[in-house]
Amino acid sequence: MATKFIENLLKKKTADEIISESKSSGLKKTLSAFDLIILGIGAVVGTGIFTIVGIAAQGGPNGVAAGPALIISMLVAAVACFFSALCYSEFASMIPTAGSSYSYTYATMGEFAAWMVGWILMLEYAIGNIAVASAWTGYLFHFLKGFPFLPSWLLNPPMWLVNDYRSAIAVCEQNGLDPHTQIPYIFDKIPFAVNVPAIVIVILVSLVLVKGVRESARWAGIMVAINLSVIMTFVVAGMFYVKPENWTPFAPNGLEGIFMGAFIIFFAYIGFDAISTTAEETKNPQRDLPIGIIGTLVVCTILYVTVALVLTGMVPFQNIDFQAPLAHAMRLVGKNWIAFIISVGALAGLTSVLLIYQLGTTRILYAMSRDKFLPRSLQTLHPKYQTPAFLTWITAAVVIAGALFMDIGISADLCNFGTFTSFIIVCIAVIILRKKEPNRPRPFRVPFAPVTPIIGVVCCLGLMICKLKTLSDSAILFPVWLLIGAVIYFAYGYRQNRLAELRVIARQRLEKKKTQV
Repeated sequence: MATKFIENLLKKKTADEIISESKSSGLKKTLSAFDLIILGIGAVVGTGIFTIVGIAAQGGPNGVAAGPALIISMLVAAVACFFSALCYSEFASMIPTAGSSYSYTYATMGEFAAWMVGWILMLEYAIGNIAVASAWTGYLFHFLKGFPFLPSWLLNPPMWLVNDYRSAIAVCEQNGLDPHTQIPYIFDKIPFAVNVPAIVIVILVSLVLVKGVRESARWAGIMVAINLSVIMTFVVAGMFYVKPENWTPFAPNGLEGIFMGAFIIFFAYIGFDAISTTAEETKNPQRDLPIGIIGTLVVCTILYVTVALVLTGMVPFQNIDFQAPLAHAMRLVGKNWIAFIISVGALAGLTSVLLIYQLGTTRILYAMSRDKFLPRSLQTLHPKYQTPAFLTWITAAVVIAGALFMDIGISADLCNFGTFTSFIIVCIAVIILRKKEPNRPRPFRVPFAPVTPIIGVVCCLGLMICKLKTLSDSAILFPVWLLIGAVIYFAYGYRQNRLAELRVIARQRLEKKKTQV
C-alpha cells in the first residue's frame, strides 16, 4: 500500500500526453510574438515602476531600504530572472500548454509536485493581483486630484471605503487617529473596511477577459503604449532635477538592503511567467514564446534601471513615497502637471498588470481542472467567446475577497515566495528532463546546461533565504499556504485522479470484452 501510494504521488504525464490534451482545449490561437512582448511588458513594468520601486528604495513600513543601490538590486533581480527565463523558454517551446510551470513539473516530478506548483502559482497570481488592485486605488486618487473642481467626497472619501481594514488601521495609527471614530465596527469588535475602487477595477478587467484573449491583448497594447510614454516623460523631465548628492550614501544598508531590494523588486518580474500561460493561445508557440519571454526581460530591465537612476537622483531615498513614487517625486519638485500625467500612466500600467495576472490565474486553473485536481465544471467555456468565463469570475471573487483584508506589503511578499519557488522548480525540471529525454526536440535550448539552471536555483534560493531571516508575516503565511494546498490535494485531487484511473481501466476492460465477442 505504501509503495503504491508513493508511486501515485510520483506518477508523471509525458510531455506528449500534455501536448495532446492541450490540443483539445478549445482555446483560440490568436497571439503573436509581438502580442506576447506587449503582455509581458504590461505585466512587468506597471507594478515594478509605479509601485514596488518605491517600497524597495525607501524600505516601506517594515522593510530595509536599498536606497540609491536600488539600481544594483534591480540588476541582481534581473540576473536571477535571466537564468530562470532561459529555462522557461526551453519548456515553453517544448511543452506549449496553458499550465506553465505546473505542466512542466507534471512532466518531470510527478502528480503531487505538480499540484503543489499549481497551488503556488495560484498564490503567485491571485494574491499578486490583490497587491496591484490596492496600488491602483492609490493612483486613482492621485489622478483625481488633477480635477480640483470635483466634489470633496470624491477627492477625499472615507478611508474605510478605499482601504482594506489592515491598511485603514495603519493609516489611523500613523496619523494619531482613533480607529473607532474613523472606521465602522461590526458588533464594536470587528473593523469593517472595503477597497471599493479595487473591487470595481477587478470587475471591469474580468469583463474584458471574458470577451477574449485577443481583445485583452489589444487593451494591454493601448495601456502599454500610454505606460511607456509616461515613463519616458518622467525620465526626460526628471533628469533635469537630479542631484548627485542624493546618491550618497549609495548603499545605506549595505548588502542586506541590496538583496532585500532585489527580493521586493522580483515581484514585478512574474510577467514573463504569465507569458508562458498563454501558450495554447499562441499562433507559433515554439518560436514566439522564447522571443516573448526573453524580449520582455531585456526591455523591462532597461526601463527599471533608467527610472531608478532618475528617481533616486531626484529625491533622497528616505523621502521616496512607497505608494506612488514617481508622481510624488514630481510633486516634490513642483511639477504637478507631470505628476498628473504619471498618474494616468500608472492607472494604465496597473490595469494591464491586473488583466495579465488574472489571465495567468485562469489559464493555470483551467489546466489543473483538466487534470482532475479541481472540479471539471471549471473548464466550462463561454458559448460565444470560447473563454473560461466561469473560471474568470471565480478568480475575480478570490481577488475581491482577499482585497478586504490583505495589504499591499504582505500580498507582494507572498507573491514573491510563490514566484521564487516556481522559478526554482522550473530550473530543476530542465535538468531532470535533459537527463531523462536528451533526444526530445527542443526548439529553444538553455545554453550551458546544467550550469545555467543551477545558477538560477542558487540565485532564487539565496534571495528567498534573505527574506525568511526577517520572520515577517509573509514568511509565516507561505508555509501555511503550502500546508493548505497539501490538505486539498489529499482530500480531493488524489482521490479524483485514482477514480479517473479506475474508470479508464473499466473502459478498457469493456472494450476488450466487446472485441472478444
